[in-house]
This record gives sequence, C-alpha cells and structure tokens, in this order.
Amino acid sequence: MENEEKVEMSNKDVAPKETKEELPKKKEKKGKKENAEMQKLKEENLALNDKILRLNAEMQNMKRRSSEELSRLLKYDGETFIKKVLPIIDNFERAINMDDANLDDEVSKFLSGFKMIYGNLKNVLEEFEIKEIECIGKPFDSATMEAVLTDHEEGMEKDIVIDILQKGYSYKDKIIRPAMVKVNN
Repeated sequence: MENEEKVEMSNKDVAPKETKEELPKKKEKKGKKENAEMQKLKEENLALNDKILRLNAEMQNMKRRSSEELSRLLKYDGETFIKKVLPIIDNFERAINMDDANLDDEVSKFLSGFKMIYGNLKNVLEEFEIKEIECIGKPFDSATMEAVLTDHEEGMEKDIVIDILQKGYSYKDKIIRPAMVKVNN
C-alpha cells in the first residue's frame, strides 16, 4: 500500500499531461511564432542587402565623380598661369606693331629681338593647345567674343566682326579669355 500512495502522490505532484487536442495547438502556436520570426529575419535580411547595394552604388558614383573631377583638373592644369601670361603676350604684340620706319637702328634691333621672343612664346602656346580665337570677318559669337564697340561699314553684313581690340584665347576646348571685338551694326 505504501507503494500505491507514493504513486498516487507522485501523480498529483506532476502537472497534468496534455491532451491530444492541446498538443497540436501548442505546436501550431510555436510554428506561427517561428514563421513570424523567420519572416522578420527575411525582411531584415532584404533590407540589409538593399542597404549594401545602395552603399555600393553610392561608392561607385563617388569614385566616378572624383575621377572625373581629377581628370578635369588635370586637363586644365596651368590655366591660371596661362591667364597671367596672356597680358605679357598682348604687350609683346603692341611693341611689335610699332612702326619700324621711324626707329633708329638700336631700337630696331630691340624690336627684332621682341619679334623672336614673341614667335617663341606663340610656339609654346600652340604646343600646349592654347589657340587664338579667330574673329575678323566672322559672325559675332557671344560664347567666344565680347562686343565692346559697334560701327557701321557699308558692304558688310550685320553682326560681322570688324576689328579685334583684345585677342581671345582657348585652352584645349575651354575659352579662357573671350575676344573683345568691334562689330558691324
């Protein structure tokens, strides 16, 4: 009898066993909970993958933009120097345009030296793709020229450049100084 009491007592102390109906409900709840967690993890994974793709694309764009910027800077390297040299070239041209006939031999020799220096400077400019903007007799172009004066000459079409007051220059494909011109009106 003692054994029977022990068995009875032990059955009372243990929680009641689940019925056959309760077991599938628990598994179903556990399965739904796991599915919800799995779905949440999948969504987080997709969000992180999307974020990685966006960051990768942004990094590629930054690399491309910085490469283009560096290329542009290197392409026009020296532009500041060229802008400072152009007034010197203008002064050489003014000196060369002096009337040779009214000068004595000594000044004439200086003038011929200026012409040689000017020729060398022009060759260096051409070597570095610095070109004079051709204007005389051409239609006025506001992208490459500034109309400083207008005049009227018979026999010429309207908006044709008559005279150049200051030469314009382009460096590679960029205008670094527009030409100052007189235009027919």
